[in-house]
Amino acid sequence: MADFQKAKKRVSISTGESVRIMRELQELSQNELAKLAGIPQSTISAIENDRVNLGVERAKSLARALKCHPAVLVFPGWEVESDNAA
Repeated sequence: MADFQKAKKRVSISTGESVRIMRELQELSQNELAKLAGIPQSTISAIENDRVNLGVERAKSLARALKCHPAVLVFPGWEVESDNAA
């Protein structure tokens, strides 16, 4: 098993792009997500276009609405340096 190579990161996405991707995967409009999360649609648009920072409380609200962990939205490009980090 020593013949494998670690996967290389091919695409870098922003926090806003991760929100948009999660929303689109669940076939939600910005208006639908806004209602589910209790966040104005204009704010969701601004987050998705990286004009507004996501922030902890918004991340929690959006994560609940999108049924995912907040880290999925906040750290979309997170790479673990070592599998043995303990």
